[in-house]
Amino acid sequence: MAYSIRAEAFINNRQFDQAISNYTKAIEINPNIAGLYTNRAICFCEIGQYDKAISDCNKALEINPSFAVAYNERGIAYRHQGQHDQAISDYTKAIEIDPKYATAYYNRGISYADKGEYDQAISDYTKVLEINPRYAVAYNNRGDCYLQKGQYEYDKSWNDINKVQELGREIPAEFLEELRKASGRQN
Repeated sequence: MAYSIRAEAFINNRQFDQAISNYTKAIEINPNIAGLYTNRAICFCEIGQYDKAISDCNKALEINPSFAVAYNERGIAYRHQGQHDQAISDYTKAIEIDPKYATAYYNRGISYADKGEYDQAISDYTKVLEINPRYAVAYNNRGDCYLQKGQYEYDKSWNDINKVQELGREIPAEFLEELRKASGRQN
């Protein structure tokens, strides 16, 4: 497990190539640990090698077909490739396995929003916030979906943005400017 620990240290320093190398060595020693493959998949995603990430997640799922994290991480790789329907399918499978998996709902919300399916995205972000009311970025993203839906949702968007600020998170300036213009409000 020393290679795995070293890999985590490299991840913390955003040295993904070194992390991949150490996870590869850990996998050579322990090829039946699904988590090693998903951790390496995360690194592959960070450096834009999505096909390798998908391959690692597939291997993790061969080892453990009920590994929700592997479905979530594979969904992320598919999303980065623009394969939103496949990503949504994987996030949904992760949620079926673990109905309290806030990150899978969050990621599915991103894919729905990318497809312009704002009601579904809002529903997923709302579920994230039911599970974890301090998940500030879910408020931010839900607020953006309300903004994209138009004038009848601006108050909801402002409510979410105010919640993000209450949680001590910064709102992207361009988003705030867009909301101000669209709603005719300053706050």
